[in-house]
Amino acid sequence: MTHRRWIADEFSGNRAALTGDHADHLIRVLRARIGQEFDIVTGAAIRRGRIVAIAEGRVDFELGKEVTAAHSLDLTLLLAIFKFERMEWAIEKCTELGVSRIVPVIARRTDAHLAVAAAKRVDRWRRIALQASEQSRRSAPPEIVSPVRLQAAVGRTGALRVVLAESEQQRLLQDVLASPAGGEVLLGIGPEGGWTEDELELFQSAGWISASLGPTILRAETAAIAATVIAASELVG
Repeated sequence: MTHRRWIADEFSGNRAALTGDHADHLIRVLRARIGQEFDIVTGAAIRRGRIVAIAEGRVDFELGKEVTAAHSLDLTLLLAIFKFERMEWAIEKCTELGVSRIVPVIARRTDAHLAVAAAKRVDRWRRIALQASEQSRRSAPPEIVSPVRLQAAVGRTGALRVVLAESEQQRLLQDVLASPAGGEVLLGIGPEGGWTEDELELFQSAGWISASLGPTILRAETAAIAATVIAASELVG
């Protein structure tokens, strides 16, 4: 039987708890009952948990045996900021697909009002990622860092760094990922309208490899999801 997974807000020894809105969702929406069992993430471990107490804003668990965690995907998305509703959808789906971290990037074609407002959206993005992680039975949500300018983002290091570019005619993403060296993979996903030429030159000068998702032009959120699916297929074996 597959048990729904929750990431504990508190844990110590053989006890764990969900608190606040996290607990209220389990209590009110899923109608928690004493004795129900779930998988509970407690730091680096996942353990079977049985509900032993329910109160306003709190659900307490007694912890039992450890549960085997799925293989993780060491994939970072440099996700250029675009319309928040679509970006939230991309964050949710890429979380379900296994990305390990998301770096929101202020690009040349990021709308000015979105760039200004982005810092205030980070907590919301993290809540979306937490909920998507529990839905997809991850052992931890992806790290979502504070928004950065592209000039700072391109300096991030990794075993393989790939920027998706509509102008790339030779290399497909799946071919670039076919023989990974091991370690963190970074994927740069452009905003609506794509990266500008000078931004692509910045990636190139920083040592990034350009690749394409194919001949069709995808929306930013679709490109992020498609790239994550391809990476998961190539990198997790």
